[in-house]
Amino acid sequence: MATGHLSEEDLKALYIGKDIANLPRPCAVLDAAILRRNCDKMRRAMKALNVGFRAHVKTHKLTIQTWQVTQLQMGEENTDVNLVASTVNEIEHLVVLLKDFKAKGRRINVLYGIPLVPSQVPRLAQLACELGEGSISVMIDHPDQLSYLERFSAITHFPACVFLKVDTGYHRAGLPPIALNKNGLLEKLADAEKLGFARLLGVYSHSSLSYSGTTPQQAMAHLTSEIIGCRDAVQHHQHLLPHRKLVLSVGATPQAAAMQNLVQERKPTPETKALKDLLRCPLPSTDLEIELHAGNYAVLDMQQLETNADARGNPEEEIAISVIAEVCSLYNDGERSRPEALLAAGTLALGREPCHSYSGWGVVGNWRRATATPRLIVGRISQEHSIVSWEMESDEIPKIPLEISQAVRIYPNHACITGAMYGWYWIVDSSLDDGSKIVDVWMRASGYRT
Repeated sequence: MATGHLSEEDLKALYIGKDIANLPRPCAVLDAAILRRNCDKMRRAMKALNVGFRAHVKTHKLTIQTWQVTQLQMGEENTDVNLVASTVNEIEHLVVLLKDFKAKGRRINVLYGIPLVPSQVPRLAQLACELGEGSISVMIDHPDQLSYLERFSAITHFPACVFLKVDTGYHRAGLPPIALNKNGLLEKLADAEKLGFARLLGVYSHSSLSYSGTTPQQAMAHLTSEIIGCRDAVQHHQHLLPHRKLVLSVGATPQAAAMQNLVQERKPTPETKALKDLLRCPLPSTDLEIELHAGNYAVLDMQQLETNADARGNPEEEIAISVIAEVCSLYNDGERSRPEALLAAGTLALGREPCHSYSGWGVVGNWRRATATPRLIVGRISQEHSIVSWEMESDEIPKIPLEISQAVRIYPNHACITGAMYGWYWIVDSSLDDGSKIVDVWMRASGYRT
């Protein structure tokens, strides 16, 4: 049955209780049990370390009807609800949930996670009007963006909350720590505060350099470097910054995941002790608060798994997202230099994001088949098709142990990109069965407009 024009209610009525092997393919599946486990681990670690946390929602992008992952990220015990989103559309879909958090006495703040552009000011200001003062934050790294803050305040009649974007080495956005006052940015921001249309919350850095790591120690070293970079930015410009509590918002999934090792370690090393001290007091004689941010940790993918930031291993136990695809042909009889299988799923089903630890575009899981060693991977990929091969080089390579029409479960390299290919997720729960029965349908907030 075609599903393209079915509503959420129709999809639930037709498919809840069915096996994922019988879904229209390719399709995206989320395992709620893994999501819960990953979110619980992160919340416990942040609480044990006594640091703030800001959850990114760009990976799952769930809609107004289905906020489950954001709720899992925030839990029930936190007073503050701090989020970061990459599109205004994501924030708009969270409004009802945010109002519910606020009604329960929780302070809410959502950061629009790229330097502010004028086209988004009216939508962000409308959200701020709806959610209240202090609910929406924006990011700046150029003096010309200050006029957008004034426009925001003219609509809301209260100041825009602001983070200064610091570049700690990734060079995607932001200013170097020693050059935060680009063209008088800080003096102009201070003037904006006096005029009542801006309020500085702190500095923000997102260093994806940690994605290249392969050990928890490397992830923690990246975090240490990032905190020091933000600390140095504040210290170097302290005379131009307001004398009140400021937030150093740092991190990415590998760094945040590695923090769980700090909680569990029995014999601190000099490096982990220094990091704990830095988390507790980044700059003596100042009122700075560390806030970690991460988003992919809830879902995970091959890129994140193979940073080994939390000493992870098995994709089928750690990665919540998978793509169900179908084998449409086999080449096991000498047609090619090595055995291969053809899948009816390509770039538009999986994305085309590399993973530094292996030369493939996804890993084929062992779902409903004998464990393969070495593993099967998506070795080549085109728009609508991909080629499955062994992750091995040998003179004697066995046949691909699949059958035509067989459904396979692929763990993607980058969950954020893969999820963007689909309008909804089919939800399973491996705590109830083998993770193959549909228990719910969660719609996605795709694109840039509601």
